[in-house]
Amino acid sequence: MLADKYPEEVKKILAKYPPEQKRSAVMPLLYLVQRDGYVTKEAMAEIAEMLEITTTEVTSIIGFYTLFHDEKAGKYRMQVCTDLPCALRSADEFLEELCGNLGIQVGETTSDGLVTVEAVMCLAGCDKAPMFQLQSAEGIEYHENMSVDKTMELVEALRKARA
Repeated sequence: MLADKYPEEVKKILAKYPPEQKRSAVMPLLYLVQRDGYVTKEAMAEIAEMLEITTTEVTSIIGFYTLFHDEKAGKYRMQVCTDLPCALRSADEFLEELCGNLGIQVGETTSDGLVTVEAVMCLAGCDKAPMFQLQSAEGIEYHENMSVDKTMELVEALRKARA
């Protein structure tokens, strides 16, 4: 599947690593696969086989890094930092109120399929909490010193832009 869908890209990625270190290609291959929005279990298994590592090793990388996803989500992933320093700046309350205004729970997607809200650890902006990263096919944007009102204005702007 991966080798069939992106044959040239896979070759280029694997060519960067000596055969005995090909396991180092796991993150670039995951990034390649995630062009479709998330990494499927089939893609994880194919990457593991290609790199001669276990599927568990591939899955653990996806689970550790907030930029890799193993589940389909909304067009935008809003990842709110809830690490201790951010929590001390009311990130937990921000997240709860935001989800309430969106009519979802943490980890869920809005009914229009636009936004999935997730809690993550450490986005390296503790002094600017509440903050979140907004991921989409276009890239990542960081939003710092946010309020629920400002965030809802952003969501409404995203909705209007999509229409």
